[in-house]
Amino acid sequence: MSARRLILAIQFLTRLPTPQVKDFRQEDLSRSAVYYPLVGALIGVLLALPLYALGERPWLAGALTLLLWVWVTGALHLDGLGDVADAFGAAHRNPQRFLEVLKDPHMGVFGVVTLVMQLLLKFVLLTELAASPAWFGIVLVPVWARWGTLWWSQRIPSLHGDGMGERFSWQLRPAAMWLWALLLAALTGVCAWPLLLALLLVPLVAWYWRRALGGISGDCLGASVEVVETLLLLALVLWPGSALPFWA
Repeated sequence: MSARRLILAIQFLTRLPTPQVKDFRQEDLSRSAVYYPLVGALIGVLLALPLYALGERPWLAGALTLLLWVWVTGALHLDGLGDVADAFGAAHRNPQRFLEVLKDPHMGVFGVVTLVMQLLLKFVLLTELAASPAWFGIVLVPVWARWGTLWWSQRIPSLHGDGMGERFSWQLRPAAMWLWALLLAALTGVCAWPLLLALLLVPLVAWYWRRALGGISGDCLGASVEVVETLLLLALVLWPGSALPFWA
């Protein structure tokens, strides 16, 4: 394990304090992508803490978990979701118009409404999960979503060849992506099998972006992470009993 690249992955995906990395090179950030699922696990462990500690007060647990989720990720993917919602709302199925609106740094009504609905939905699902026997599944939700970024960036052409977000894993070996998939599938099958839905969701998201735009951008990656996380939370809430580990 390269500590340097792990630190860069944590810096890129979270607001957690880390040692300073000297002599930064662009290829370091690209190669650090192999640790993104590991950073997702770190995020998941942090999210599990309020769910576990405040399980008897689910509303408070849900609110604090959501607050922690937004803070630890720096709203990185929420920003992408809002931008993509604005672009789709104004594009009227015109891919070129979509890209033009996507470049606009201002947030419009489509983006604001989408973010409000996304945060509200996550809050409700986290509240339900706090009172569920499957609360521990939250640890794997950010892991699968960040594994998805590896799949999407390798399987979908970039809409902007010089964009950092969509080119972060250009030096990542496909074998690393598949090894993570096998490890996560085995762990999920034992601990919280409804989250195996990610193996279907991630390719479906890739198919959607190919069909809708012919490629993907950094904002699209962020929006995809948010959508996958929410759908995986929904799976945990709808099938809580089936998510119990075999030793329970």
